[in-house]
Amino acid sequence: MSIYKSQLSKELVLNLYHAQLAKLDMPYHDIYVETSFGKTHVVEIGNMEGKPLLVFHGGNSTTAYNLLALRFLLEKFHVYAVDTIGQPGKSVENMLVPIGYHYGRWAGEVISALGYDKMCCLGGSFGGEILAKLMCIAPQKVEKAVLLVPAGIENEYTKESAKMLVSMLKYSLSKDEKYVTETALHMTCSGKAISKDLMDLMKNIFDNVKIQPMMPTNVDPKLLHRCKSPTLVMAAEKDCLFPGKKVLMKVKRVLPDCKVHLIKGCGHIHLLPGREQKIIVDFLKE
Repeated sequence: MSIYKSQLSKELVLNLYHAQLAKLDMPYHDIYVETSFGKTHVVEIGNMEGKPLLVFHGGNSTTAYNLLALRFLLEKFHVYAVDTIGQPGKSVENMLVPIGYHYGRWAGEVISALGYDKMCCLGGSFGGEILAKLMCIAPQKVEKAVLLVPAGIENEYTKESAKMLVSMLKYSLSKDEKYVTETALHMTCSGKAISKDLMDLMKNIFDNVKIQPMMPTNVDPKLLHRCKSPTLVMAAEKDCLFPGKKVLMKVKRVLPDCKVHLIKGCGHIHLLPGREQKIIVDFLKE
């Protein structure tokens, strides 16, 4: 079953995908690897002489937008940005059930298919949950881990997340773009103007993709504790889905080698401030 509303919808999503990749204004390679879950697309980009870094994007988002948000990594690292299967992009549309550890197994197979025994990994939001599940079932494949506003640690429905869902519903019924902005503002919690790249992505996804409403499941703390790899967890103070302070309190108790950082004043969606960018780069380069 297609994740897109129509064939035209798929074309429109991929058109924006290519346009946002082009905004990076740097060469990249399309790689396709085989996994037992289906063919997976990876964008290879950045500093080919740098440390390899596998990057997972958020849910109902794309690798192209994720690379725009994380372009500060491209100067230093040899980035492999993977299109999550069952999500918008060029990988197979087979959607895995978020309950259980299927996505973690898939991520481990991607690392092997790329020719690595282990890799440094970074995942944001739903991509953070994928990385956390990889850390649970194949910790030996993770050299270092960066979890950004991660799902799968301490998920929580809040009043703000309910308001966000109402705004999404209003847009689906009315197609009034003010509700796209309203949804984004609930996610950012900043009151600031929303970037054109984010607005383009959100409207494109709302119009053309069958949105997945199911909240990802939390990982088993006992399994996560098995991962001894150095880990950096950054959570947002005003996150309406994965409350920052609760996420950080939990990982500090569970992960043996863990640094934590609260991104103050930010909601779930935000562009990382320069200070946080430096913390990530320094951590990965250590």
